[in-house]
Amino acid sequence: MSNDEKEKISETENKIENAVEQAEEVVKDVVDQAEEIMDDAVETVSEGTENIVSKVMALKESNPKVLYGGIGALVIVIFGLMMMGGGDKPPLPVAKAINLAIGQTYALKGVNTYDPDATVRLVAVPGSIAAYDDTEEEDREGECKHMPQGTKVKVSQIQEAFGKAKFVEVEMIDGECAGKKGWTVSNNLD
Repeated sequence: MSNDEKEKISETENKIENAVEQAEEVVKDVVDQAEEIMDDAVETVSEGTENIVSKVMALKESNPKVLYGGIGALVIVIFGLMMMGGGDKPPLPVAKAINLAIGQTYALKGVNTYDPDATVRLVAVPGSIAAYDDTEEEDREGECKHMPQGTKVKVSQIQEAFGKAKFVEVEMIDGECAGKKGWTVSNNLD
C-alpha cells in the first residue's frame, strides 16, 4: 500500500471520529434540553393543579351555591350528552302489523335480528313457540324447522292467543321444503 493511500485512509478515519464526536455532543445537548423541558412541564402542571384546587376551595368558601350549581349544570350537560348519543347505528326493527289472510303468500322474516343469514324457527304446535319449548325433539331437529329469511310461504291457518298475538300455520311454497307446514308468530311474516 502506498503512502498516499495510507494518508487517505488516515484522513477518512479522522473525519469519521470527528463526525462521531459531533453527533455525541448533539445528542447530549438534545437530551439535556428535553430533560429541562420535561422538568418545566411538570412544574407548570403541578402549579396549575394547585391553582385550580385553591380557586375551587376559595369559591366553596365564598359562594358555595355557585360552586354546587356549576357542578350540577356540568352533570346535567354530561347526562344530556349521554342520552343524545347513539352514533350511526340503525334503529331497532319494529314489527309491523299486517292484515293476514288465509291462502295469501308471504315471505318469512326474522323481526328480532339484523343478521341477514338468521333463520325463522317453525314448530309443530303453536303454543310451543310462546314458551320456546324445546321438549319436543321433533321441533329441534329434523328438516324444515329453521327456514331462511325470504322463504315464500302460504298461510293455511291463523290462531289468536294472548290478546294481540297471532300464530300462523304456514306452508312452504318453494325450495326443498315445498308442501311442508309449520307454525310461527305472525310478526315473522312480511
